[in-house]
Amino acid sequence: MEELSAAEAGAETAPGAAPGDPDAAVIATRALTKRYRGGQLAVDGLDLTVPAGSVFGFLGPNGSGKTTTIRMLMGLIAPTSGAARVLGRPMPRASRTVLPQVGALIEGPALYGFLSGRDNLLRLDSADPTADPRTRRARVAAALDRVGLTAAGGKKAKAYSLGMKQRLGLAAALLQPRRLLVLDEPTNGLDPQGMREIRSLVRELASDGTTVFLSSHLLDEIEQVCTHAAVMAQGRLITQGAVADLAAGARGRLVVTTPDVTDAARALKEQGVADVVVEDGRVTGEPPDRELGEVNAALVAAGVRVRGFGVERASLEDAFVALTGEGFDVAG
Repeated sequence: MEELSAAEAGAETAPGAAPGDPDAAVIATRALTKRYRGGQLAVDGLDLTVPAGSVFGFLGPNGSGKTTTIRMLMGLIAPTSGAARVLGRPMPRASRTVLPQVGALIEGPALYGFLSGRDNLLRLDSADPTADPRTRRARVAAALDRVGLTAAGGKKAKAYSLGMKQRLGLAAALLQPRRLLVLDEPTNGLDPQGMREIRSLVRELASDGTTVFLSSHLLDEIEQVCTHAAVMAQGRLITQGAVADLAAGARGRLVVTTPDVTDAARALKEQGVADVVVEDGRVTGEPPDRELGEVNAALVAAGVRVRGFGVERASLEDAFVALTGEGFDVAG
């Protein structure tokens, strides 16, 4: 299997590299590939770099290869080819060294249904050879409180809702201080209030110096909490970088506010505006390759009462559509 050199992996390989060093790569892969029996190519030549201290969104539709990538990074499955380093060490070879420094929630938590939420965490903590048994109950209580499950800690896990199970899985990942937190669809099954709470928790963890690697198919979720992101589609990496830069790479939407939406749409099309969408009280479209002042003048000349005219900042959704020609679930 191909190995990353120290130079390719970045400052993360240096013994003195601090977890919060912005030049360090907490996760680095080169040509990482996974092909299953039968020829199915789940991940195809992935080159990924996750900066230390970032909240990194791993974005793509369901089935795009996100979970398979995470399973390779965590040493749960072996890649077919390519190389991966996590916290500066090769995976899966250095799993015993790396994983104690990583908290993870992948494909939902595995719980003992006959045990309470609190007893599940006590059992998991006792399996950690680095955990001090003298402070175990205090750690479990703190983890339950952090995810809002203190009141339900004595309830059997089999009676938990999907959202409560997700919270308990997060609590398990937070039993010990972690340099890296890997979350696969962490808001799955949560109601809107629960989603906001998890997003707030992710921001809090990042401010404390933990690098958070967050997989999601929700564009809105990534845009709200992440500093950096990578976009996957059909097993391949489409783009990666700072979220602000990814959005800036896409053109914004021209927005005209007017009571005369039908006349405005007609005039905009005549001016070369593509993808014109008529909404209640406004018309949007892709800005043409011409002076926008001329477009506004043409609207006025056509008798359109222009109440507002401008270009909205491009969103991550706009960037994804521009890169792939398709969209996916953007609900948050």
